Amino acid sequence: MISRRHILKLSLGIVALNYINIFNAFGSNSNSNRFQIGACDWSIGQHSNIEAMSVAKKIGLDGVQVSLGTVKNNMHLREIEIQKMYQEACKKNNVSIAGIAIGELNSVPYKSDPRTDKWVSDSIDVAHALGCKVVLLAFFGKGDLKGDPEGTKNVIKKLKKVAPKAEEKGIILGIESWLNAEEHMHIINAVGSPNVKVYYDVANSNKMGYNIYEEIRWLGHKNICEFHAKENGFLLGEGKVDFKEVRKAMDDINFNGWVMIEGAVPKNASMFESYLKNNTYLRGVLKS
Repeated sequence: MISRRHILKLSLGIVALNYINIFNAFGSNSNSNRFQIGACDWSIGQHSNIEAMSVAKKIGLDGVQVSLGTVKNNMHLREIEIQKMYQEACKKNNVSIAGIAIGELNSVPYKSDPRTDKWVSDSIDVAHALGCKVVLLAFFGKGDLKGDPEGTKNVIKKLKKVAPKAEEKGIILGIESWLNAEEHMHIINAVGSPNVKVYYDVANSNKMGYNIYEEIRWLGHKNICEFHAKENGFLLGEGKVDFKEVRKAMDDINFNGWVMIEGAVPKNASMFESYLKNNTYLRGVLKS
């Protein structure tokens, strides 16, 4: 017969073993869960297309930054049925909707087109419904704010109006633009909401001549919601951005969260093969 003392020791041993396994997986000093790696749907050839989820699975990504839509499809992600289709695709492929992006703001500027007010407001509801935390607001092309004080003033006014809804729903509005860190902070301080932050694109800022590593540290985790790991015409790690230094800057500001791969496909190269390499490279840089 097995004694009560033996049973107790056996039970304690099982508990201890389970604790060790949990600690090894989620140890308090581990970086293993600090970062999730995704890609923009437009970068993997699936802009506003639900097939982005299956492509992401094949690449080995954790999720996809999906587009709210286009003028042509009337920002279709606002439709409940489309949302359900995306959610089903996520379950099928075991990937996440990592965030929402309104890239159409590059053609239909937030600073001047009244249609965009509803797009941004509705995107908050969409993000909340889909369980993601960040909506990227793009400010390039016709929506560029660089050297446009009047446009910047209008954007601040609009963000002030919509920020309370973002705060209520727990959604971050991320500004991606050609602006430098100080110019971004001017907008953030003027809006006065913790739910308006910088969506930091390392390649864009590098192209503008900014010291991206010091900008990341200067802005801090408080003001950066997510990152685009991007190169123009190169694989990650083979272009102009030193991603090991980016990782050091991320460590210095205790950043954790989504890092989205964008671009990073050499001329005449296969998108799919390039993203397999980009994913492997970035995971190596961001591993604990």
